[in-house]
Amino acid sequence: MRQALIIAGFGGQGVVKAGILLATAAMLENKHCTHFPSYGAEMRGGTTNCSVIISPEEIASPIINQPDTIIAMNTPSLIKFEPQLKSGGLLIYNSSLIPTPPSRTDVEVIPVPANELAEKLGATRYANMVIIGAYIGRRKVVQIGSLKNSLSIVFPKFNAETASINYQAMEEGRKFSESYAK
Repeated sequence: MRQALIIAGFGGQGVVKAGILLATAAMLENKHCTHFPSYGAEMRGGTTNCSVIISPEEIASPIINQPDTIIAMNTPSLIKFEPQLKSGGLLIYNSSLIPTPPSRTDVEVIPVPANELAEKLGATRYANMVIIGAYIGRRKVVQIGSLKNSLSIVFPKFNAETASINYQAMEEGRKFSESYAK
């Protein structure tokens, strides 16, 4: 199954790293993938997004015109990318920071309280891991174990405790989205 997604938020939310984790997990499963980051002028605090494509077939271009999935971590990202999502797609948004639900009725929408779920693990900085876990729980484009294994590749300096908390955050997101009613 080919999946094209855009992950968007503000600098410092770990949007680009979340995309790298997904791409790395796909590579560990011998899938074809691309990761294409885009930064706002301000970097930390400015808008940022990344495009990730995961496919069993070769990928001709990393450019995504109509994504299958949008993951929005903040309101400006939702406003910018919601119109691009293809009909029948998946829209996951961080309901901790986006008070108004998306307006689309032709897509599956999952509000994930990523900051609250991350805070239960000790800090909101794990919200990106929660939201990626939620995506995997719904789309299953890679195995959660591959995501776990990608942590040590993408973050080689993580100690065992930090890696464990990040994995727990992914699991929290996965469980949340799997239990969320369609």
